[in-house]
Amino acid sequence: MTLSAQFPVFFRPILRLVLLVAAAGPLAVQAESVAEPGAPDSVAPAHCSPIFQHEMKQLHSSKILNLCDLVQGRPVLLVNTASHCGFTKQFGDLEKIHQQYKDQGLVVIGVSSDSFNQEADDEAAAADVCFKNFGVSFTMLATVPVKGAEAHPLFKEVARQDTAPKWNFYKYLVNRQGQIVDSNSSMTLPSDKALQKLLAAE
Repeated sequence: MTLSAQFPVFFRPILRLVLLVAAAGPLAVQAESVAEPGAPDSVAPAHCSPIFQHEMKQLHSSKILNLCDLVQGRPVLLVNTASHCGFTKQFGDLEKIHQQYKDQGLVVIGVSSDSFNQEADDEAAAADVCFKNFGVSFTMLATVPVKGAEAHPLFKEVARQDTAPKWNFYKYLVNRQGQIVDSNSSMTLPSDKALQKLLAAE
């Protein structure tokens, strides 16, 4: 006598369903685990250097940026900025560098900071200075500490590799491997020669 014959006719469809679910169980579990809703993408792809393995908020926005996705293994000009600094006009210079070299792969990233007490208290005001006053179109990140024990991990790694910012608008050239190969103080901008060397390096 078969197993289904032991049950009344009206139970047999239910029995078949139970048997099918039991047989497909492992596959069903596997399928669910692959596409779990809300599961984040990998924060640290294999090609991403440790210096950029962070998620940071975009300036005056709720958007969280994955720096690995932003950089994608390209060379970077990283700058700590402030909107009430005597060097704020360098936003214009940085935008020119961005426009000149973006098609060659350079990624310019500005990081707002109040570590030297010269950033606006309101992110909207800080955003107005760089986006409206100077027409900045490169990526700007929300205000974080950039020096000392409270420094964001991005700038702790900057300090480990080179030197922590001693003032606003310190500029760091980071190669494709995530290594700082050159830096400039608030007083100077990266030269065309330094930028071209950075872009030419593999």
